[in-house]
Amino acid sequence: MPKKTVTIESRLNDKFVIESDVRGHRIVIDQPTSGGGGDTGPSPLELLFASLAGCIGTIARLIAMQRRIELRGMDIKVSGELDTDGLLGKPIDGRMGFESFTITVDVDADMTDEEKDAFIHEVDSRCPVSENLLHATPVTIGLA
Repeated sequence: MPKKTVTIESRLNDKFVIESDVRGHRIVIDQPTSGGGGDTGPSPLELLFASLAGCIGTIARLIAMQRRIELRGMDIKVSGELDTDGLLGKPIDGRMGFESFTITVDVDADMTDEEKDAFIHEVDSRCPVSENLLHATPVTIGLA
């Protein structure tokens, strides 16, 4: 079974600005001004949501190509709630992260609602980002 290693490099700069190099593409991560940042880019949490939406869209396109479905497009909305007290170092009762994620999808294709529902559930089942969020994935952190 072929394996693929994905690696990016990032650097924390002034305040909350983090610059990442992804295959030569520069991504800027920041906090909104209300959170002490300069609002020069999306927050890490917003990028997590964008990654999930991007994976859903990518897998949908892949499946549509495999099945010769004319997928004209999709509108994908990802949302979730978390208790921000935890990331600020305050005690919380629940999890540090999101309690759940909600993805709503509007599929633009000539399919019945039942076919669209089956399609998006297959998409979700094949999305690595969704799978990593659904199942515990070990995270190892250490010094360089």
